[in-house]
Amino acid sequence: MIKSMTGYGNAKVTAEGITVSVELKSVNNRYLETSVRLPRVYLSLEEEIKNTIKQHISRGKVDVFITIDSSDADTVSVTINRKLAQSYVDAFREIGELFSVPFDITSGMMGRLPDVFTVEKTEADNSIISGILSETLLTALDDFDGMRAREGEKLLADIRARLLTIGGIVDQIELKAEETLSAYRNRLEQKMNEVLSSSGIDESRILSEAAIFADRIAIDEETVRLRSHISQMESFLETGSPIGKKMDFLIQEFNREANTIGSKCQNSDVAHTVVELKSEIEKIREQIQNIE
Repeated sequence: MIKSMTGYGNAKVTAEGITVSVELKSVNNRYLETSVRLPRVYLSLEEEIKNTIKQHISRGKVDVFITIDSSDADTVSVTINRKLAQSYVDAFREIGELFSVPFDITSGMMGRLPDVFTVEKTEADNSIISGILSETLLTALDDFDGMRAREGEKLLADIRARLLTIGGIVDQIELKAEETLSAYRNRLEQKMNEVLSSSGIDESRILSEAAIFADRIAIDEETVRLRSHISQMESFLETGSPIGKKMDFLIQEFNREANTIGSKCQNSDVAHTVVELKSEIEKIREQIQNIE
C-alpha cells in the first residue's frame, strides 16, 4: 500500500482528569520535517513526540499541534500556620485587656488575616501526562495514516492507468518506426532506380543504405528500457511506501528514454506520439511528488 504525503489526523483522550488533544497536518516535502507545538511547560516531551512520528512517517512536512489540560488532575491543599494564628489570637486578647474591650474573634476573621492559610497546588505527574499523550498521538497517527492510505489508493490507480497508456504509446512508436524505415527503403530504391535505370540496380547497395539509416533511427534499446522501467515501476507500486524517492529517480529515466526517442525520430507522426508519451510521463512525475 502506498501512502500520500498529504494528510490530516486528530485525536482527543481524557483520562485521570487530564485531557490531551493532538492534531496532525502534512504536506509534500523532500525529507521528513516535523514541527511540534505544545505548552511550554511540556517542551521536554518534544523529542519523544518526534521519535514516535519518525516511526510512522518517512517523508513530508508535518505540523503537530498539542493541547494538554490537567486542571482537573491538579490537587490543592490548604494548611494552617498554627504559630502565626496563635500569635494573632494572643495579640487580640492583649488588645482586649489593654483597652477593656470584649475579646471577640471568629474563625472567619482569622481566615482573612495575612498568611494564616497556606495554599499549595500539586500539578499532575509528568509521567502520567506522557503516557496519555503517547496514547493520543498514536490514535491521531492511525487516523492520519488512514487518510494518507486512502489518498495513496487514488494515486496508485492513476499511476497504473498512465503506465498502461505509456505501454500502448510505446507500441505505437515501434510500429511507426518500422513504417518509417520501410518507407525510407522504398524511396531509396525508387531514387536509385531512376539514376541507374539503364544498367539495373545493385540490391546490396539498397540494403546497405537502408541498414545505415535503420541504425541511425533505431529505438529498440530505448523502447526495451521503457518497458523495463514500466515493469519496475509496477513492482514499486506493489511493495508500498516509502517508495517516493525511488519512483522519482525512475521517472527521470523514463524522461531520458523519451528524449532519446524524440531526437532519433524521422517521422512527424512519431514526433507527435513522443509528445503524448512525455505528457503522460510528466503527469506520473507530478503524482509521484505526493507519494511518501
